[in-house]
Amino acid sequence: MSRIAIVLFNLGGPSGLDAVKPFLRNLFSDPAIISAPAPVRRFLSWYIALRRTSHAKRIYSKIGGSSPIRLQTEKQARALEDTLSDLGEVRAFPCMRYWHPFSDQVAEAVAEFAPDQVILLPLYPQFSTTTTGSSLSDWQRAAALNSLTMPHKKICCYAQEQGFIAAQVALILPLLQAAQTAGPTRLLLSAHGLPKKVIARGDPYQWQVEQTCAALTDGLAPGLADNGIADLDWQVCYQSRVGPMEWIGPATEDEISRAGADGVSVVLAPVAFVSEHSETLVELDMDYRELAEKVGVPSYTRVATVGTTAAFIDGLASMARSALERSDGDAGARCGNPSDGRCCPDGFTTCVHGT
Repeated sequence: MSRIAIVLFNLGGPSGLDAVKPFLRNLFSDPAIISAPAPVRRFLSWYIALRRTSHAKRIYSKIGGSSPIRLQTEKQARALEDTLSDLGEVRAFPCMRYWHPFSDQVAEAVAEFAPDQVILLPLYPQFSTTTTGSSLSDWQRAAALNSLTMPHKKICCYAQEQGFIAAQVALILPLLQAAQTAGPTRLLLSAHGLPKKVIARGDPYQWQVEQTCAALTDGLAPGLADNGIADLDWQVCYQSRVGPMEWIGPATEDEISRAGADGVSVVLAPVAFVSEHSETLVELDMDYRELAEKVGVPSYTRVATVGTTAAFIDGLASMARSALERSDGDAGARCGNPSDGRCCPDGFTTCVHGT
């Protein structure tokens, strides 16, 4: 019987208020986040964590004092195991980048499981050097330390994967239809932002987010047409800007203000998060709702993340099955859609595909 390990990568979050400061230090110590020499980066991570800990603690206090992301990833792991149980003994291991369980802990657990093959599957649908790239790099280090020499099959992104898109369409459509019944409505498709300098270095994240949004609006069109709506009013936007650097846009808060000025309701869907955490439960549900009320948005509705919806889990399972059918071993990461080719144009030089 085959033994298959699936490593599910995510950022992670503090397990309690006491973990907020070390979580922030881990985050800002990552060279993928702050590209400075190690001594400078260590100082900056200490300084930024010192400055931001109190504010971050207030955020996590609003959602019970900790991040729910690990528990939600555990649920996704168990659902994926159930879906792939016909393949043999399948075990999915949540692996967090900035809090427990770290790559070292997970690599040790995978080594103990002794699988025949390992699938590396990020829970970041769109590739960025700051997310998937960082997680894969850290895993490579931890895997080497634990002598994980069995074949690894890597999936780098799935911005337009059928199950991922179908899951989002199913969540968005009824809320959008209900809002449109009451009056003019704009769909805001919100993704986590990045500094422009990251994109300028050849990071494909923004391009992939736009591909996700295009696939979503195409997927919504038939259901809207059934309600007599031919033209969808929608906008891609980016949230969670921090620091003085110039970030990609438009900013989600600016688009909410524009909706208020235009007198249209807002349905807001997170398109780059697959589980709930502080940036959905606080930023989207609380901060942006308060902003919407302040600027006169008639109605503000937030769409849930895909979580453990059947379509999303089926999409992850489909990519895992396709990865197992490949014979390229460690030849490189492959896009989840298409499963056998590269989705990013050649100009995106930091794309992990084929490296």
